[in-house]
Amino acid sequence: MAQPLDGLTAIVTGAGRGLGRAEARELARLGANVVVNDFGQPGRDGSGEASAAPAEETAAEIRAAGGRAVAHLGDVADFEQAEALVRRAVDTYGQLDILVNNAGILRDRMIFSMSEDEWDSVIRVHLKGHFNTTHFAATHWRTRSKAAGGPVYGRIVNTSSEAFLAGSAGQPNYAAAKGGIVGLTTSTALALAKYGVTANVICPRARTRMTEDVFAGIPAHGTDGTAAQGRPDPLAPEHVSPLVGYLASPAAAGVNGQLLVVHGGMVAIAERPRIAAKFDTAKDTFSHQELDDLLTPYFAERPPGETFAAAEVLGLKHG
Repeated sequence: MAQPLDGLTAIVTGAGRGLGRAEARELARLGANVVVNDFGQPGRDGSGEASAAPAEETAAEIRAAGGRAVAHLGDVADFEQAEALVRRAVDTYGQLDILVNNAGILRDRMIFSMSEDEWDSVIRVHLKGHFNTTHFAATHWRTRSKAAGGPVYGRIVNTSSEAFLAGSAGQPNYAAAKGGIVGLTTSTALALAKYGVTANVICPRARTRMTEDVFAGIPAHGTDGTAAQGRPDPLAPEHVSPLVGYLASPAAAGVNGQLLVVHGGMVAIAERPRIAAKFDTAKDTFSHQELDDLLTPYFAERPPGETFAAAEVLGLKHG
């Protein structure tokens, strides 16, 4: 039976564990050839025996299930290694059709306690990592489109976070990186549309090794004890991966430049910012007094503590 992604080739970064692994397995289940990327190297298991790198483990799982996958061990935040990743997909399967950027790290700290390295490392892995792979994938699709004389098939699914939408106080580096990824995605969506490529961004909520401390206080079941009834953890990565599979598929050709929040059996489409109010100077330029007269009363009437952050997104749930 034909699958939606038959004959297509996908890269999933950070796919050795957690969300990336679930996404890679879903794309393979839908028929795609998958290049599984992760920075993790081979190690030792509990008995001291050599163990495979996480990316190789994921690729092996996919092959054992009847799919097609190869591993790539590399740092997507390194420009040359990101180029090698795209080249691995093209050399192995002939071309690249789908890019899922998921790789990331956390270095949580309040802004007044954060070190320069904690800032730089998170920005590097998340934001630069997304740029690097997108750059080389976009170059590949542009070249193919020019050779074909028209659009080609291309899908980008980037990973942002509710930390960007809600303004996570203890994650200034992470929130900034994830906000940057949204800007990168909307810019890419406009730039690549004429080549047949779409770019969308998801804000997933999932329990993974990276987020185990973040969600430590949330039980792996609903408040009604649904886990005991065989229902999955509402923060299981498997709630997110079907959306990635959809956005990577031909069915999503009309979805471009969008931001979607996904977790626990729910998908929410975020609306772009809209202008709440507009003020014009009565003169050639604003004076301090005129701005005081206009803006101070306006903000005094707004709800206390309301900012540009959309904290209400944290209250979204299935049902």
